[in-house]
Amino acid sequence: MAVYQYRCAEHGVLEVARPIGTAADAEPCPDCATPAPRVFTAPRLSLGSARNRALIDRTERTADQPAVVSAAPSRPAAPRVHNPVHARLPRP
Repeated sequence: MAVYQYRCAEHGVLEVARPIGTAADAEPCPDCATPAPRVFTAPRLSLGSARNRALIDRTERTADQPAVVSAAPSRPAAPRVHNPVHARLPRP
């Protein structure tokens, strides 16, 4: 369910819960029954966890402030395995 907001000229903002994609262009005001037009607002992303908000902030920041590197990352050394079975494997 999504929460849609409508604004009545006399009574202010009212919220209506509907399935996603089924919002009408106007809803009758529960106090005066006049049609209240829909108000488009930002999604409620701030209600998520702090970890998710931090991820969204980092992702948005990369659009304007990408991380710049001066060299390719170094490749970690392959671990030495001393299993005798591995010695018989073909080498590339």
